[in-house]
Amino acid sequence: QVQLVESGGGLVQAGGSLRLSCAASGRTFSTTAMGWFRQAPGKEREFVANIRWSDDRINYADFVKGRFTISRDNAKNTVYLQMSSLKPEDTAVYYCAVEELVATTALYEYRYWGQGTQVTVSS
Repeated sequence: QVQLVESGGGLVQAGGSLRLSCAASGRTFSTTAMGWFRQAPGKEREFVANIRWSDDRINYADFVKGRFTISRDNAKNTVYLQMSSLKPEDTAVYYCAVEELVATTALYEYRYWGQGTQVTVSS
């Protein structure tokens, strides 16, 4: 099992920046990717970005391209989300997650989730 702890959230004005961190511990050797998701009040959880562990391939949601940057530090089992040009609509709880290949289904799944960190962007 894997445990994830997010940090770095807070209150920021529109146009500002925040850097989120997610430290993983436990059985991380099977990790294929780590990603960031967010959930705003009254909305479903949505994908933000992820990074593949083997080759650093990165995917971003369209609404954050050019504003957010995901990165990783393998030695620390940590993933980061650098957020700039923040907008009020970015306000949400941000979660990091670990993707693994599930042997029984041969599918990649986000199996482990952090507790979330609140990001609030004021106008």
